[in-house]
Amino acid sequence: MTTHKLHCFKESGNSYKVALALSIAGLPWEKVVVDYFGGETRQPAWRAEVNELGEVPVLEVEGRKLSQSGVILLHLADHVSALSLSEEERPEALRWLLFDNHKFTANLATYRWLRTFAAPAPHEAVLAFIRQRIGGAFDIVEKHLGQQRFIVGDRLTIADLSLAGYVFYPKEELGFDISAEYPNLSAWMRRIAQTPGWQAPYELLG
Repeated sequence: MTTHKLHCFKESGNSYKVALALSIAGLPWEKVVVDYFGGETRQPAWRAEVNELGEVPVLEVEGRKLSQSGVILLHLADHVSALSLSEEERPEALRWLLFDNHKFTANLATYRWLRTFAAPAPHEAVLAFIRQRIGGAFDIVEKHLGQQRFIVGDRLTIADLSLAGYVFYPKEELGFDISAEYPNLSAWMRRIAQTPGWQAPYELLG
């Protein structure tokens, strides 16, 4: 069986999405740790050899390098039976992947980064603005998960794995407690965590 190589670093929730998909699917894979904080992705050689966009994750499989977590998840869904989508599920999964990348993960990842890792720290008004946008995105998902067990229906798909990219990081990093504020999201997270192959981000990518 082909071994997948995942260029990643443990703080990257977008890397976690892909690592979690590989783990849940039971695929053999290995980490290629990227020194993001040391500026590796900004180096011309890395961009020329790994990803011209200067981002992780990058998944190497069968001589190809795939980037952008949504693209990678769709590739896995198309090629791995454990992650496959039906004809009816595919457009709904894609709809939520796009929502995730535009609003859910986009705001949550930015907020976590600025709050926890950025130096100098951003102005409080910036954090307040992004947190408000997180609240709007979370409210949409909270309502949706009040109607069904998973994002697309009654089973876990790549849509769930995409939205799960950052929510499992410690609440001290995220800046709020999902379990206290969003009961449907919290219950959904517990269902994902009960899936064979699941591990928390720092366990899986550490």
